[in-house]
This record gives sequence, C-alpha cells and structure tokens, in this order.
Amino acid sequence: MAIKDLADEFVALLKSNKSEEAAARYNADDIVSYEAADGPMAVCRGKDEVKKKGDWWYENHEFHGGDVAGPYVNGDQFAVRFSFDVTNRQSGERIKMDEVGIYTVRDGKIVEERFFY
Repeated sequence: MAIKDLADEFVALLKSNKSEEAAARYNADDIVSYEAADGPMAVCRGKDEVKKKGDWWYENHEFHGGDVAGPYVNGDQFAVRFSFDVTNRQSGERIKMDEVGIYTVRDGKIVEERFFY
C-alpha cells in the first residue's frame, strides 16, 4: 500500500472517532511512540504499550470537541494536526490543545509516532 493511501485511511478513521481501529489496523507490533512531555509514558514501545497510553488518555480526559487535519505526506512519513478541547479529569482544568503527530511508515505499518505540542 502506498504511504499516501495508508495515511488517508488512517486519518479518515481518526476523523470518524475510530482511533483504536486506526491503531489496531496500522500500528506495527514494534511501534515506538514519543511524547513531548516527561513521565512514564514519554516513550512507549510496542503496540500493547501504545494502546495502554491511549487508554490512559481517554480515561483521564473528558473530550468536548476537536479537529483532525491532514495527512501531510513527505517520503516515508506523514503529519497530522490535532486540535482538542478537553477537561483533565484529575485537575478539572479545561484546556485547548494543539498537537502535531509525525508518523513513520515501513512495510505498510506505522513504526514510529512522535507528538509535538
């Protein structure tokens, strides 16, 4: 599958609020995920750890709305821009986030994701 097709399908799933399906379908078993923040989930290795990070995110944030833009393809990578309006369930703080994810593809699977915010 061409990277443009993979990126288009991945982002279409994200836009349809099917991020778990997107990850299950396109993340490589040995994916590595890098966050721009410190902490125990700053680097997650493997599909199961990345899923746990996503589960944690949804458990700890109330989602009020957002937008997904892209993909923007360059070589073996593509970028996606995320805008979120969420409330942190622990602090009660409502925040608007602007984030860019850079995804690297090899052999038809996402092998790395890096988030910038």
